[in-house]
Amino acid sequence: MTLEPNSTLAPVADPPGPQAWHDIGVVCPFDMALDHELWRWMPAGVNLIFTRTPYYDEPVGLDMAEEISDLAEIQDAVRSVMAISPVVVTYACTSGSFVHGVEGARNLSSAMAAAGAPAAITTSEGLLMALDALGVSKVAVATPYLAELTTRLSSFLEQGGKSVVSQKGLGLDRNIWKVPYAATCELIRKADAPDAEAIFVSCTNLPTYDVIAYMERELGKPVITANQVTAWSALRLLGRDAVGPGQALLAAPRE
Repeated sequence: MTLEPNSTLAPVADPPGPQAWHDIGVVCPFDMALDHELWRWMPAGVNLIFTRTPYYDEPVGLDMAEEISDLAEIQDAVRSVMAISPVVVTYACTSGSFVHGVEGARNLSSAMAAAGAPAAITTSEGLLMALDALGVSKVAVATPYLAELTTRLSSFLEQGGKSVVSQKGLGLDRNIWKVPYAATCELIRKADAPDAEAIFVSCTNLPTYDVIAYMERELGKPVITANQVTAWSALRLLGRDAVGPGQALLAAPRE
């Protein structure tokens, strides 16, 4: 098909130049199935560049968390994603960033910076940052994990100066991304406690975007999740705000 010029139409102005985008590099484990969920918190003009760490054939547990937190492998992933020159790089894994405690999480972000990331943060550091932004000191924990990982998360939070008043887990060691919203909502209800100021729902492989505002309305307190704090904290480092309907964290004031 050939288009002939139409001399009766007004001249068309030159198209605008390319939009200015800011890239966030996302390093995540091999089994991460929820790239699409992180995108839902992104404002206009922010792009996500994903890369994955190597595959390990084992169930989700302490051993896997230790394997996927290998500093050298994460640094290799950062070097790969730096080919796109992101402004911020985040390690999008809760268990892999809390398994060695607060110091371990900080070591991860320091290693990412040493590999070239201009600014670096992990999901678990983003969690502590989010709880501080909300003024929360007493938290309930809801996870899809086996008990050993749920207990290690509570230890991480205690190290970070938070009091864990309740914890519940689904006891899963695989296929976490397949958990339906109804099961996650019931888990949150069971994890809640009267003295909990907020509930944290762990695992970046657990779908949560659409349950956050729903459960906040039901329980009358903030419900924060792994993917939410991952997206929110990376955007804060970028100087941008996450987008999402009726989510308490997204209304938290900047420092």
